[in-house]
Amino acid sequence: MLDTNTVNINTTVCNNYARLRPNLLILPIIAIAAVVAFLLLNGALSAEGYAELQRGVFISINSVLSQYPSLQYNITQLGNSMIIMSLIAIFIRYAPNMWSALVAGSIASGILSKISKMILSVPRPAQYFGSDSFNIIGEPIWGYASCPSGHSITVFTVLTVLLFAFLPQSRSKRVLWGLLLLAVGIVIVLSRIGVGAHYPLDILIGAIIGYISGILGILFDRRFPAVFGWIGKRKYLPILILLLVGTAIAIILKITHNGLIIFYISLISIIISIYAITKEYIGKNK
Repeated sequence: MLDTNTVNINTTVCNNYARLRPNLLILPIIAIAAVVAFLLLNGALSAEGYAELQRGVFISINSVLSQYPSLQYNITQLGNSMIIMSLIAIFIRYAPNMWSALVAGSIASGILSKISKMILSVPRPAQYFGSDSFNIIGEPIWGYASCPSGHSITVFTVLTVLLFAFLPQSRSKRVLWGLLLLAVGIVIVLSRIGVGAHYPLDILIGAIIGYISGILGILFDRRFPAVFGWIGKRKYLPILILLLVGTAIAIILKITHNGLIIFYISLISIIISIYAITKEYIGKNK
């Protein structure tokens, strides 16, 4: 049986998700259309035109942010789903319905990311401009999968699910909560330009797709609660614990390769989550 605090948190999440309406998808769709119109008006619908249009802005932002290589390289890791989700793994214990929506949203984001990258086939900055024409932090990323930014999609999928999960009742607090998460998201996705991996519009389009994915995840989980409703159920906790342990091992392997601070923070977070969920499972079996 869940304790009172857990029930209250999860109930808040469920109530907030119940109020979410599909018409919230209208604005991001309009935003995507606006980006397409902007590219059309500037004759930048081709891969080459898309890259050239952003050359100046990309190099300017990259030159500023790359002055802080360690900071940018740590921040950009938050676009890795394993890292950012490790930081909120504790909510499997306290808000399982948030996590079921997040899993659904992550699947949606993965599908949308894969399809859009295949269709658009935009060359990476290093591929198009050459790796010696701007600052690169970490290994250069080559290929033709620049747009949209997968890291940006991941970040805004997670932030959107969090946004509506804990949306305050007060209008002023809602604005502050939304602005806070937006600021966090902007800082994270700008690091993709800082490390030289993406153009500005890559991260904008990725952020919009992430927002759409988060909403789709919430709507799907609300409409089909049985699909991911097993998350947080007592009999499935051992499976979740094993998955978290596997994630912890994967993070440890990352640390052995590159001991970034964010990896240590993620590892500590997931260890705390493993402890909390294991404690709950043991307590339920007493």
